[in-house]
Amino acid sequence: MTPPVTKAVIPAAGLGTRFLPATKAQQKAMLPLLEKPAIQYVVEEAVEAGITDIIVVTGRGSRSIADHFDRAPELEEILEKSGKVVEAQAVREIAELANLHFVRQGEAKGLGHAVRCAEAFVGGAPFAVLLPDDLMIDGASLLKRMIAAFGEKGGSVVAFRDVPRDEVSAYGVADPAEQVGESLYRLRGMVEKPAPAAAPSTLIATGRYVFTPAIFECIAGVRPGKGGEIQLTDAIALLLEREPLFGVVFDKGRYDVGTPIEHLKATVELAARHPELGPEFRAFLAEFVKAR
Repeated sequence: MTPPVTKAVIPAAGLGTRFLPATKAQQKAMLPLLEKPAIQYVVEEAVEAGITDIIVVTGRGSRSIADHFDRAPELEEILEKSGKVVEAQAVREIAELANLHFVRQGEAKGLGHAVRCAEAFVGGAPFAVLLPDDLMIDGASLLKRMIAAFGEKGGSVVAFRDVPRDEVSAYGVADPAEQVGESLYRLRGMVEKPAPAAAPSTLIATGRYVFTPAIFECIAGVRPGKGGEIQLTDAIALLLEREPLFGVVFDKGRYDVGTPIEHLKATVELAARHPELGPEFRAFLAEFVKAR
């Protein structure tokens, strides 16, 4: 019987140089999207998918992440005394989302190295990896599908989305062997940043993974590449030599928050669909565009 997936790793140690000076003293994952930092959306997604234990891999300036998910009794007391009971409860609930743990990635050695920093926490259990630059606002639908596919097939699972062929050269691209379910494929391999004409498909890897613990041995076997970085894609290629790998294809719910312009677009889209802010914000946008 395939063990349940109850653990997740969130690599959040990136320096966020594209967002300087805003990220000089805080992690990029703590930049706000409306009333919440980006990483809170990711934690909430994991919890909604059934994850109970989460390890956040942090870097320099990471105290703000741990503080955000910790209790704040003084703030809660101030809010309650001023009659802001709903706000106090919202602050309290952040600390009750899941069992959160933190580990420091001492050096920026790539995504593969960041994931391996969580090995002691994960132990011999399967686990999910959620990249905070790829925000999923979908009721955890994608992650639930991936966990279900893992339970059914027993092999690691990677999320993919379909893009125009001229965009594939910037990503890891799936080489599907056969379709084995609805939007589910067994993979022959993955090709890192292929030329568009040579790409085996137009399905690019997108920020969500469910791994067996065998991935850790594969990461250990990867040779560092440019800048001494250990790439997760290289470890996945080694994993394919040991066990089957599957890809789940999705097309909705993703927001790219990895660059300033995409972060701004995500903020606008989320604000426009917000149940309370949306009507007024959409009216403002219409007037703003009209005036231009």
